[in-house]
Amino acid sequence: MRSAALGVALFLCAIGSSAVAADAGAAAKGGILGGPEELVPASANLGFDRWISGFRARAQAQGISDATLDRAFRGITYNTYVIQKDRNQAEFTKAIWDYLDSAVSDTRVANGIKALKKHRKLLDRIEKAYGVEKEVVVAVWGLESAYGEVRGDIPLIEALATLAYDGRRGRFFEGQLIAALKILQTGDVDVRHMTGSWAGAMGHTQFIPTSYLSFAVDFTGDGKRDIWSDNPADALASTAAYLARSGWKKGQPWGIEVRLPAGFDYGLTGEKVTKSAADWAALGVRDTAGRKIGDHGPASVLMPAGARGAAFMIFRNFHVIERYNAADAYVIAVGHLSDRIKGGAPIQASWPREDRALVFAERVELQERLTRAGFDTGGADGKIGPNTIAAVRAFQRSIGMVPDGYASLDILRRLR
Repeated sequence: MRSAALGVALFLCAIGSSAVAADAGAAAKGGILGGPEELVPASANLGFDRWISGFRARAQAQGISDATLDRAFRGITYNTYVIQKDRNQAEFTKAIWDYLDSAVSDTRVANGIKALKKHRKLLDRIEKAYGVEKEVVVAVWGLESAYGEVRGDIPLIEALATLAYDGRRGRFFEGQLIAALKILQTGDVDVRHMTGSWAGAMGHTQFIPTSYLSFAVDFTGDGKRDIWSDNPADALASTAAYLARSGWKKGQPWGIEVRLPAGFDYGLTGEKVTKSAADWAALGVRDTAGRKIGDHGPASVLMPAGARGAAFMIFRNFHVIERYNAADAYVIAVGHLSDRIKGGAPIQASWPREDRALVFAERVELQERLTRAGFDTGGADGKIGPNTIAAVRAFQRSIGMVPDGYASLDILRRLR
């Protein structure tokens, strides 16, 4: 997976994971389990108070008024819960099949169909206005907040100020804090109602503040871009606007599950290799029914769990969803959920369910051991990117394994 872009849902495991987790059998509201995030009492922190004093001058230099700053920071304190959540991100790991089991569960599909039916007139208008299929908008809504049930109730200014002060990603979060203050200053929302996830994502479809400033729209015409209220109209339209401005092509698939022929060259997989549908067909790539794939523009073949998992031919719209959240698992979940809401079939291939995802320390160890063995990963940061995939593939070739580039626990054990 690649590092996240400055999209709307920056972290799979911020509010999005709460929404994904809020999914099991019976439920209180619309079949979705999961309530607001548990708030841990904030704590006094003199360093945090001094940081706020210094921040005020920087905010004022960017046009934030004293009145806005006074309203925004009245009563806020250093939030230890936010820091705890942020510290745990490096260890967050979930195999793609486990993630998809929840993200595109039968319950989530059923609730998506209900949400589509309930809001069909609104969604039809949004689709007409922005040229993004309503099922895709509903799928993002489902992944980000379980169709509005898990929007987050953490005071946003306090969360962003805590993360900006903390310093680990201080520059990024200070930028989000400035953007949040600009939103308050416009009057679209007041401090009390500006709530969201611990990481600063807001509303039904979890916009981060900078993305809100760039893409949010007033679809209801009431003079406010209100993504927080129970009425999801502005939030859903804003999501469609985001995707449209990112290059969405209506009528084109995000991706199609495919079957690869025996002897397929796995070196051709990954987003960097693109071919026409005809070229892929000449190599024996077919859909799950054995048919050639139609021409939907340049396409790549993605294998998120290696040769023993599902394979997808992905197109332009896949990369548009990446602008929202760059994690492969998230993009596949949104695309597949939208297909299921339309009546499509579940993923046909099996997954290597006996495996488990590597935790952060194991990913670092894998990179270090690959490099020491002569397969340079370009560093050991725990991120399985193109360099690490190429190194895994080279190692697999060297020992006679299928060179699919999948960074599995089995590969780590062999390196040990």
